[in-house]
Amino acid sequence: MSLADMRRNYRAASLADTDLPDDPLELFHDWLAAAEAAGEPEPNAMALATVSPDGQPRVRYVLLKYVQDGGFVFFTNYASLKGLDLAATPRAALVFWWPQLERQIRIEGTVERLSEAASDAYFSERPRGSQLGAWSSQQSAPVRDRNELSDAQAANEAKFAGQPVPRPAGWGGYLVSPERIEFWQGREDRLHDRFEYSRVVGTGWRVRRLAP
Repeated sequence: MSLADMRRNYRAASLADTDLPDDPLELFHDWLAAAEAAGEPEPNAMALATVSPDGQPRVRYVLLKYVQDGGFVFFTNYASLKGLDLAATPRAALVFWWPQLERQIRIEGTVERLSEAASDAYFSERPRGSQLGAWSSQQSAPVRDRNELSDAQAANEAKFAGQPVPRPAGWGGYLVSPERIEFWQGREDRLHDRFEYSRVVGTGWRVRRLAP
């Protein structure tokens, strides 16, 4: 089958004006819980789009770890490409896609680093292997081969043997504070349901239905 012939008609559900709460995060939590219940393999996986200092758009998947302070939290190496992008332009876009539910959520907003205390608290909850990995991988930097990573991991296992692994100073969390959230529910004949929440300073959220 050619790519041009690959298509799926969406019939799982609908989204009406009467389904929309005043706070979009309430609907986000409902949809995330439904994705987990439906058996989506990585319900908290989200595409993170940033822009490089020279204007090159870049996108990759990361994991949502918290929804707090009205925003979306993920963690990474500050010196990674995404970290460098966000240092230059502290804005980002996120996309969640749950194919079993035929749902998508798009988020756009500003980004700021979490406090060191908040990053320390999350890091302390990570599996020990992941903690060591944060020390062993200089994310986005070239490596000679797989052995370079394995050797670094072994060295850090020895370095921190018998003691807690501290958070590397160059690793931590980011908070994406949404200015726009769009909910998309697939519908038959490509007449999808789309609703956009836009933040209005001092008055909350404005909601509009968008054409598919």
